[in-house]
Amino acid sequence: MASLPEGLLDAGVWFRVEAAGTAAAVRRAAERLATELGLPANRIADLSIVAAETAGNLVKHADEGMLLVRPVRVPDRAGVEIVALDRGPGMADIARSLGDGHSTAGTLGIGLGAIVRQASWSDLHSVPGRGTVMSIQVWADEAPPPAWAAGLTRPLTGETVTGDGFAIREADGRRQVLVCDGLGHGHLAHAATQEAVRVFDSTAAAPPAVVVEALHRAIGHTRGAALAVAELDDRAGLVRYAGLGNIAGIVVGADGTRRGMVSLPGIAGHQRRQIREYDYPLLPGAVVIMHTDGIVDRWNATDYPGLITHSPQVIAATVLRDAGTRRDDAGVLVARTP
Repeated sequence: MASLPEGLLDAGVWFRVEAAGTAAAVRRAAERLATELGLPANRIADLSIVAAETAGNLVKHADEGMLLVRPVRVPDRAGVEIVALDRGPGMADIARSLGDGHSTAGTLGIGLGAIVRQASWSDLHSVPGRGTVMSIQVWADEAPPPAWAAGLTRPLTGETVTGDGFAIREADGRRQVLVCDGLGHGHLAHAATQEAVRVFDSTAAAPPAVVVEALHRAIGHTRGAALAVAELDDRAGLVRYAGLGNIAGIVVGADGTRRGMVSLPGIAGHQRRQIREYDYPLLPGAVVIMHTDGIVDRWNATDYPGLITHSPQVIAATVLRDAGTRRDDAGVLVARTP
């Protein structure tokens, strides 16, 4: 079996799902990734069903279907995640749609039910008239606890790599996330972001402003980046935030209210006047959303009933679908307290 194409073992691979033949390509990519990650044969077979059914559903029922195949990891093991998003008619009754025998396309209606049965974990949100977002994971055995943070990136149309990136870590009791946007796009922007992620992952735990300062000093040999670091402190009920450049940070309350967080002007690695850290209330049920300028700020949580209660993956994919631009790399991260 051939090795995976560059990028599939990190950011993953996006598919535009419009024709029936795409389902076979998605299935093959998922099987190859699972083999690379060492999943057993029985779970690769289950994943094959999940991938084919998910892509098939997009072809049959969706408009502008997109699908991402990527790895998911915890410290001791890895699995495969499929994120599917569309602008289709949506589902008014998700429970009924998940049941075998229900179909809106004259088929047997076994797709969603089969996906949920074969997956280790799944989450789905749908709004009639807006579309559906679904995240599905297949692990070798039982799924790990749901992630407290997750992100998605998508390259500018025509590019094979993205200059946007993110990282998530827990170190010395600190839950921290990074969002980074390498200047421009293409391989040089990608290199700047990858270096920022590497330094973030290897830097000792410290307050966000200290981490941003360390990143600024470390990536001076790259073309530079806009970046921000947030720390979620559930015991204090706070999110601590520090940023340089045009990374947007928002706290979205359980009721959909929004509060912006401040990133200061500058280019990490090249120029900055100051780095400051700000604290914001983080009430129960709230989420932190951070994104690059490839996401336009026209997204309103109140337009998506119940979305904020869903997984970070599904929230991030919804924002990317409805607010992401094709004229730039796009990246979004969502985090919540456990």
